[in-house]
Amino acid sequence: MTALTLSTAAAPGLRADAIVIGVAKGAKGPVVAPGAEALDKAYDGRLAAVLETLGASGGEGEVTKLPAPAGFKTPLVVAVGLGAEPDSGAEFGAEALRRAAGVAARALAGSKKAAFALPLADAADAGAVAEGALLGAYSFDAYKEGAKNGKGGKAPLAEVALLGGKPRDKAYKAAVERATAVVEELNRARDLVNTPPNDLNPESFAAVAQAAAKEHGIKVQVLDEKALTKGGYGGILGVGAGSAAGPRLVKLSYTSSKAKKHLAFVGKGITYDSGGISLKPAGHNETMKCDMSGAAAVFAAVVAAARLGLEVNVTGWLALAENMPSGSATRPGDVLRMYSGKTVEVLNTDAEGRLVLADALWAASQEKPDAIVDVATLTGAMVLALGNRTFGVMANDDAFRAAIVDASAEVGEASWPMPLPEHLRKGMDSPTADIANMGERMGGGLVAGLFLREFVGEGITWAHLDIAGPAFNEQGPFGYTPKGGTGSAVRTLVRLAELTAEGDLG
Repeated sequence: MTALTLSTAAAPGLRADAIVIGVAKGAKGPVVAPGAEALDKAYDGRLAAVLETLGASGGEGEVTKLPAPAGFKTPLVVAVGLGAEPDSGAEFGAEALRRAAGVAARALAGSKKAAFALPLADAADAGAVAEGALLGAYSFDAYKEGAKNGKGGKAPLAEVALLGGKPRDKAYKAAVERATAVVEELNRARDLVNTPPNDLNPESFAAVAQAAAKEHGIKVQVLDEKALTKGGYGGILGVGAGSAAGPRLVKLSYTSSKAKKHLAFVGKGITYDSGGISLKPAGHNETMKCDMSGAAAVFAAVVAAARLGLEVNVTGWLALAENMPSGSATRPGDVLRMYSGKTVEVLNTDAEGRLVLADALWAASQEKPDAIVDVATLTGAMVLALGNRTFGVMANDDAFRAAIVDASAEVGEASWPMPLPEHLRKGMDSPTADIANMGERMGGGLVAGLFLREFVGEGITWAHLDIAGPAFNEQGPFGYTPKGGTGSAVRTLVRLAELTAEGDLG
């Protein structure tokens, strides 16, 4: 991953391939942001005018390149748009800094070192810029032969120096260390999401989790087919029945001797979703390697919590299966007996995520955590409702739902509170089993949430994050978000763990 340092060096004397500055959109044209004073001075105070001449407006995501002035050891200036200029006395928001840093890092792919002179009012800003730069520099090249011999496109920006970063200040140092730990794990989640399904199946995913757990002192337990059968995990087994690659349930336990609370995170991990017997049509299955994004997010969040040494116990449950059609696959009309003992009539084998989550939710409930949060690329209905960049949040507690939405906003992940209308529950009544895995088509995302609620232990606070929209970006990169796997929900889960450790959540 891109190396990152805090630097007190003066901008003119720093050796780098480029210096990154911020430019905001002012009422009368572009405005040079704090951090670029030395550069503006070298342009005789006319840097904003020069940028405007070059077509810069300061709009978010805009990149303008120009030669560095005489006296600077960096040959290139990269001016990146921060969006609207803050009101008088106000600072730039953390998300504006993250996005600008991400855009700049991506624009500088192929460079060895860049100095970032973006506005840093405090340590939190340093953390935001660090996070954005490291996220934006991400690249997934594991399967590109050219990347191995240096002939296949540009390598990610190798090093970032944050100017004005106060390397001896404990708060600044802690902010950058946190950003590095979180982004390294988030990028690991991105790698998993981007890995093709012929190389990532439940068994190999479990192996990755086992290796990371060993490295970071996390207790890990893996239930294979034999253990799942013995335990009665009918949902996970039913979904994985059609695949030659057997299912797994992975439990990751990070514990702190100072913890007063226990959080459980549950992730949907369908390493490839063909739809099963209810087969997806062409045009809807090409990106279904991403259907394990929820499990990747949970895995990354638990490891990040361990690396940060958070004073909260965090358990991650990865419900892993491959949903394939075959002579042994679950059929529409089959009835599965779940780990909870409830029976489910399977009306659609492509509504499989809720089946593996149901078993994992019930398993998590047996430990009586203070709260459970599940994360899943669960429904196309949520994408229709909220688009490709926003995840839906449902919960059995309105205050907890609001806290999650607030936490996601704080870290720069777009989310929206969604209801669990009781009248939709009746649509899942089954004449054969306790419940069906399908209900009314309209409000399908909410129906899925109601189904999951049936498998949460009594009295346990629970929330469901449907990340079907933002988990995988099929369009072009934007801000610090790449094309492909995004690592959606990782930062929200980590922030929830931090808030719980600090006593500010529940």
